[in-house]
Amino acid sequence: QVQLVESGGGLVQPGGSLRLSCAASGIDFGRDTMGWYRQGPGKKRELVAGITSGGSTVYGDPVKGRSTISRDNAKSMVYLELNSLKVDDTAVYYCHALTYGSRTEEHWGQGTQVTVSS
Repeated sequence: QVQLVESGGGLVQPGGSLRLSCAASGIDFGRDTMGWYRQGPGKKRELVAGITSGGSTVYGDPVKGRSTISRDNAKSMVYLELNSLKVDDTAVYYCHALTYGSRTEEHWGQGTQVTVSS
C-alpha cells in the first residue's frame, strides 16, 4: 500500500515562509524520485520542485530562487521550503512519487492547502 501524506499547509501572510512535509510509506523511498506539484484555482497542476534519488533537483519557474526541496531517506520524508510567499502561491500542494519496479508508476498524496492572504 503506497501512502503519501502531506502536512504543513495553512494560512500565511504575503512575504512569509512555509515548510511542507510529506511522509511516504509503501515505496522504495531511497530509489524513488519525489516531487511537489500544486494546483491553484482555475489553473492546471504544475511542477513546483522535484528531487531524484541521486539528489538532482529541478524547480518550476514561479518558485525558482525562493524554494528548496530536500529529502531524508532514513525517515522517508521529503520537504518543501517556500519563502517570500505571494498571493499567487495559493494552491493545493501535492506530494508526488515516481517508483521503479517492474514498471514505472506514479503516486499522489491527498494534498495540503496553502493560502497566502493578508
